[in-house]
Amino acid sequence: MKQPTQISWDQSMIEKYNYSGPRYTSYPTALEFDDAFTEQNLLTSIKNSKSDKLSLYVHIPFCAKLCYYCGCNKIITRHSHKADQYIEYLATEIIKRAPLFKNYTVTQMHWGGGTPTFLSPEQILKLSKLIKQHFNFADVGEYSIEVDPREIELSMLDTLKEAGFNRVSIGVQDFNKEVQIAVNREQDEQFIFDLMARAKALGFVSTNVDLIYGLPLQTPETFAKTIARIIELSPDRLSVFNYAHLPSRFAAQRKIKEHDMPAPQQKLDMLRQTIESLTGAGYQFIGMDHFAKPNDELSKLQNTGKLHRNFQGYTTQEECDLLGLGVSSISQIGDCYAQNQKDIRPYYESIDANGHALWKGCSLNHDDEIRRAVIKQIICHFDLDMDKIDRKFAINFEEYFVEDLKLLQTFINDKLVDITDRKLTISPTGRLLIRNICMCFDVYYRQKARQQQFSRVI
Repeated sequence: MKQPTQISWDQSMIEKYNYSGPRYTSYPTALEFDDAFTEQNLLTSIKNSKSDKLSLYVHIPFCAKLCYYCGCNKIITRHSHKADQYIEYLATEIIKRAPLFKNYTVTQMHWGGGTPTFLSPEQILKLSKLIKQHFNFADVGEYSIEVDPREIELSMLDTLKEAGFNRVSIGVQDFNKEVQIAVNREQDEQFIFDLMARAKALGFVSTNVDLIYGLPLQTPETFAKTIARIIELSPDRLSVFNYAHLPSRFAAQRKIKEHDMPAPQQKLDMLRQTIESLTGAGYQFIGMDHFAKPNDELSKLQNTGKLHRNFQGYTTQEECDLLGLGVSSISQIGDCYAQNQKDIRPYYESIDANGHALWKGCSLNHDDEIRRAVIKQIICHFDLDMDKIDRKFAINFEEYFVEDLKLLQTFINDKLVDITDRKLTISPTGRLLIRNICMCFDVYYRQKARQQQFSRVI
């Protein structure tokens, strides 16, 4: 078993390499998806897939209020009848897709958004029942849902438990009231503590909290207070995201005042303090923006070399194919990625016309599969055994990646990467720059004009 990930902060290296790049929730990234990808391509990938286990992602796009920082695919409304209509279309998609996976067992499910708890208890139970009627669910699995603590009662957790969920993820972002007002997300701190206590009392096996650093009016001092309260809250996992201010892409972000934004050095200070505080409190740094308690499944899988990464970030159950349901959702099945229509009206129109909402995707070629394996190994485990890649893909690593290794040399020179005995190891300093290191193996990224489509790595 490997030792838990160690981190070392080097300001000069972070400043040197803090440029834009992909998050590698997939390789190739979503920028390579193309509308030439067809339903037949998807059916072929399902037929050829070697998996018999399935992870479901269900996208619920509705939110009652607009959070100014948000870049998610969402619809702001308070009309519950819109959700009724959406569930009816989801039902059509589920009925169309489920028979394609009749030989699969669902061992993982996640509802994201938007705000899944925008749905009423009745709507949640209806949708959950519908999904379970059409897919084969394992008796024991990981069934999670994202929760917005602003718009629900504590009893919502009882509903989620009844619906079969055993994991919850609570969006907190920041406990500071001024920051909450600046991003239009005011919430009650005590209710979040009550929500966490209720989840644990009901037997939810894992709790996650989402935070964001780099929001308007945040300072290292105020965010340190939020982190201290989060440590008291004691979730099993945390995601601490870097806020990417891209108002040209996300209209809601134009409501944020530029002069309220923290300076780049303040953001770095927030990140450094957060890593130090959370690891000091016993959390394991999983990678990029994820932390977990040592006894959490993410930590255990990383320590045994079996951690996985997909469109939900770091996750478990590498052996699963992923089926996305709902508007904008992405599937990862065998050797392909497939995305549904991104906007609600085309989604409905496509369901009406075809029974499904496939919009675009890509089929991986052999080179994509090799690079996907390399990038996933590095980003999940901070190391790579060239011998294993050679055996798996019948290549000679140094010959195959001769150009990539030239790009990697600057990281080797800076002691961020070490290659000894055909084993590539990321140093404790290099682990914060893991995205940059993975870029060396990304042939698509080399089209430099695309840099502006990604967020900065730190």
